[in-house]
Parts: sequence; structure tokens; C-alpha cells
Amino acid sequence: MPTDRFTFPGHAGHDLSARLDMPEGPHLATAILAHCFTCGKDIAAARRIAARLAGMGIAVLRFDFTGLGHSGGEFENTSFTSNVDDLLAAAEALTARGMAPAMLIGHSLGGAAVLKAAGQIDSVSAVVTIGAPFDPGHVTHNFGNALDRIDTDGVAEVHLGGRPVRIGKAFVEDVRAEALGPAIANMKKALLVLHAPRDSVVGIANATEIFLAAKHPKSFVTLDDADHLISRPEDAEYAAEVITAWAGRYLPLRSPAPPIGAPEGVTRVSEADPKGFRQDVQAGLIHHAVADEPIAYGGTNQGFTPYQFLAAGLGACTSMTIRMYARRKGWPLDHVSVDVTHDKVHAQDAGGQDARIDRFMRRITLQGALDETQRERLREIADKCPVHRTLEHGATVETELLPAPA
Repeated sequence: MPTDRFTFPGHAGHDLSARLDMPEGPHLATAILAHCFTCGKDIAAARRIAARLAGMGIAVLRFDFTGLGHSGGEFENTSFTSNVDDLLAAAEALTARGMAPAMLIGHSLGGAAVLKAAGQIDSVSAVVTIGAPFDPGHVTHNFGNALDRIDTDGVAEVHLGGRPVRIGKAFVEDVRAEALGPAIANMKKALLVLHAPRDSVVGIANATEIFLAAKHPKSFVTLDDADHLISRPEDAEYAAEVITAWAGRYLPLRSPAPPIGAPEGVTRVSEADPKGFRQDVQAGLIHHAVADEPIAYGGTNQGFTPYQFLAAGLGACTSMTIRMYARRKGWPLDHVSVDVTHDKVHAQDAGGQDARIDRFMRRITLQGALDETQRERLREIADKCPVHRTLEHGATVETELLPAPA
């Protein structure tokens, strides 16, 4: 996934550190991802979601809010309103590049910020929140006894996520005064609300209030037992899958013409887990799958193995070919199912040497009032499916090594 690192001026003129994750193929739309309170643009969940969206042609801008990560400014001088203004500045920076954002994604307080900002960005048509509070003032519950010191001294150090953060009085007063209900009701964007019922930082009731305040189209999906930071890889993967599937319905994505010599377009496989074997498989804009290996072979068993993909191709092509023939003949075929297994078996070659070859075992079930002649003919037709012929006769594989991205 190519990445462009740059800075843009935030609400107070400080340089905000950003990274723009670009698709390896055609660029079809752009999104902004706002991180959680005092987090940063590089947390695991943000990286995973950005990678998946980039795989379907959506560029994703992640940036550190003022005073956080590699961005300039002092966090103690920021507020919820300044976070919203930073988001608007990010949208302006993208628009200046000819990449006006079509989607906003916000995590935790970043989710509240995108709800507030969405109505002010005309190019945005879809909004996603993850573990977002309906009342931004909810975040002050994490400040404990420091609230009194903030009120008295104007600023105090608060320990959040195991590290000290200085919180200013303006921030506390701003989030306490903020009401998101009207902004949500009037933003006129498609909304996806993701929340975990066991979120102990921002309770699930917040998601309910956001959902009820919004007008259709809106969707509410549970993240089951995920924690607030979506820290487990499998939870981040699930959130990424849901967002990408949903985004394909509400973003104005248009498939480019397939390249010459590839009538079905490009199937792109990108490594998703450098420490294991999990791969993102993307075919066109909205068709996505995951490839992996079983746990016993060092994988995480989150997707088809490569040979299972081959078996699936054979099974799908067989079923489609049978259906097309029966439909053309007008035969009473009610349903087709194909079970495919793969194994390596011993075979004697012409020279008498023992060799290992691939064997795909295909078991076909045909339902309907078919006579035996029809059933036998459909069995013969199964052998004429294009994938069967490719596997039986072989294919040529040409490999080109591309230069490394700059």
C-alpha cells in the first residue's frame, strides 16, 4: 500500500502530521479517519481499516490532531471544537489535492468529531463511528480527581492509556457544553454506527442515542466483545470488513475499464499480516476475501487456503456450467451443489517414476425431477466447465517483477 506522508496546517496554524494511504490500483474515492482521544493515527485498528479501504480503491488520510503524535501545538490548549476544526482543515487539504473526501470515519471522541464535522463538508456522503460517545463530555469521566485541579489551576496532568497527558480547562468546558443531537439529525449523510456492548470506556447506550438521533439511511452493527480500542487483530479485521462492505453501497464508486488482456480485471493479493500468512484478496471494487493458512501451519485460519480457493473456483464453475446447460434445455433442475476436495496422490509417470500429482475430487448433487439420461448428461457437462479444462490441460504463468514503490 503506497503511503504519502505530508503535513497540513491545523486549526491554529500548526503543522499536523498526516499519512495518506493510497490504493495500489485505481483511486476511486477518499476517506478521512479520525483517531480516538489522545491516541494517534498509527494505532492498529486505524492501520487495518485504512489498508482494507485502500484495497478497494479508497485512499485514507490519517492524521494526528493538534498536540498529539508528530503534530505541532500543545494538546492542553486544544478542545473538542478545535478537533472538529482540524478535521475541516484535513478536508480542505485533501480538496486542494483534488481528492475531496467522500467518507469520514471516527473512533471514540474522533467519532463524535466526525459527526459534528460531517454536515460542514459537502463532498462527504458517508460517516462511520466506532465506539463514539453521544455526549462528548463523557470523556471527562476518565479524568477522575484531576477535574478539580483542572478547574482550579486551568490545566492538570491526567494518566490515560498508561501515559500522562495535560488537559486544559477549555477542553473540559467545551466538551461539557457540546450537544451532538442536532448535528446528527441534520447532517444528511449515510451513517454506520459500530460499537461493542462490553465497551467499558464508552457504554453501548451512546451508540443507541447516536442511532436514534440520525435519519435514514443508517446502520448499527455490534462489535461483540471487542474492547474500546479495538486492540485485538480479529476485532480490527471484523470492523474493517464491515466498513468496506458498507462503504461500497454508499460511496460513488465506479469501476475503471479492465486492462487490455485481462477481461475480468485484476485480482490483487496483498499481505495483511507480515508475521503470519494472512492475505487480502480484492477483485474489483467490492469483492473481497481473505486467504490464510491453518494454525498448524503458522497461519491464523481466518480465510481460505490457496488450494481451497482453487477448489472453490472449480466448484463454482462446475455449478454454473450445469445450471446454464439445464436452463437452456428447459430441464427440471431445482438445485446444484458441488463438494470439492484436494489431495496430493502418487502416480506412475511414463518413465515408471513415482510422482506426486494434484487430485481434485468433485461430488455433485443434482435436485429435481431429472431422469437418468438427463442426470448423466449433466455429469458429462460438468467436465466441460472452463476451470475444469484449465486444471486438466494446464496453463502458462508469466511473472514480471515490478520496481519497488518510491
